[in-house]
Amino acid sequence: MLKYLKTHEWAKIEAGTAVVGISDHAQAELGDIVFVELPRKGLKVKQGEHLATVESTKAAAEVYAPLSGEVIEVNNAVTVSPQLLNESPLDKGWIARIKISRLEEAQGLLDEKAYQEFAQKEKH
Repeated sequence: MLKYLKTHEWAKIEAGTAVVGISDHAQAELGDIVFVELPRKGLKVKQGEHLATVESTKAAAEVYAPLSGEVIEVNNAVTVSPQLLNESPLDKGWIARIKISRLEEAQGLLDEKAYQEFAQKEKH
């Protein structure tokens, strides 16, 4: 189940964890991503709090936690190859895996259709 925040993060929720990354829309708006600052493993975050930072040739952007929980894994591949966020934002370009502490928060996230409609409106 893929869910989105209006700040352009996605969460793939499965078995009490969420894999987190930035949306295809976000990477397109940022342009070429050149640096990723990952959270540390064990970091406890609340929904909407700063999780990571992504820098592109255009700007730096905060990445926010779509759900509350604890960071249990980070994708070190994106620090070596930040372009993975451009090339594969919904697959190889993930940022962190969070052990979800409040699964009910997922009900407030956008589904794919609602997010796409939101992103289109934001462009205009």
